[in-house]
Amino acid sequence: MENNNSFNNTADNTRGGLHIPMPRFSESNPADQAMTSAMMKVLRSVRSAASPALASPTELERQRRSQHVLGRLASPLLGLSWEPFDLKGMPAAWVRPERGHDPRKVVLYCHGGGYTSGSLDYSRVLASKVANRTGYEVLCFEYRLAPEHPYPAAREDALKAWDYLMLLGYGARDVVLMGDSAGGNLALVLTLLLRDAHRQLPRRLVLFSPWTDMTLSGESYERCAASDPSLTANYMQATRDAYAPGLDWRDPMLSPLFGDFTGFPPVMIQVGSQEILFDDSARLHERLLAQGIPCRMECWEDLWHVFQMFPLKQSDRAIGHVADFLLELF
Repeated sequence: MENNNSFNNTADNTRGGLHIPMPRFSESNPADQAMTSAMMKVLRSVRSAASPALASPTELERQRRSQHVLGRLASPLLGLSWEPFDLKGMPAAWVRPERGHDPRKVVLYCHGGGYTSGSLDYSRVLASKVANRTGYEVLCFEYRLAPEHPYPAAREDALKAWDYLMLLGYGARDVVLMGDSAGGNLALVLTLLLRDAHRQLPRRLVLFSPWTDMTLSGESYERCAASDPSLTANYMQATRDAYAPGLDWRDPMLSPLFGDFTGFPPVMIQVGSQEILFDDSARLHERLLAQGIPCRMECWEDLWHVFQMFPLKQSDRAIGHVADFLLELF
């Protein structure tokens, strides 16, 4: 059952001397639990078949194809238009609600995929859910991928998408920056980049299971190794090495966890309790609060990395929480 009084009924997240309440949500309905278990079995079978050797062109293509198929298999949501276009040589697309909406509110969505996979079709899944629940238009973009295009290519492409919105006449405060996994990393990096350039920042950040630490130092890599149905430490290491070979992985432009968040907007983080990247979210939450940045982190029990993509009741509820967070904006 969902915890409907999340800020009062919380679990403790105590690390590094901080005592932080963390809303936790679970599902007690037997049918929903059975659906969750079935999906976890499928994810485990895919994970066990995957090789971390991303240097292999065959394996790299398999990873990218699986991400693409995942997006294509998602049922299109009624009442939304999908409008692909060329953004100065970069594939991009608008998700627009066909019902009445305020065109001055927009989400810039950064897709995940470890910086080595992901596509517009992959972006479409979560972008459509967000557009459907909020009535906001969502801009998706397909940044260049490693290893063919290592750091800072993705960062440059994210800035291009941001500048495009500014060129259209949006103000920074009209924009919500959103991302999942590596896309969450990219959303944080883009915000740091804008702040360091003394530019205006987005109104809020929404991060689904963000990858915040490329040193892979979180304790959850070991604690959740057996429970995570989709990610492995070997996979994360391989994607990191493909994206940022030989670089300083503590650089905040790679690992925003270690950055200075002065001036950041309010942040919402959602994470599954079973994922090896759990501590990437928990430690980011702690650091943001320690630096005085409003941040809400939700832990969804017995769920996995970017669970919001999947056809679960918990996913619908989680996106509903995001909509509530965003609809407080204006």
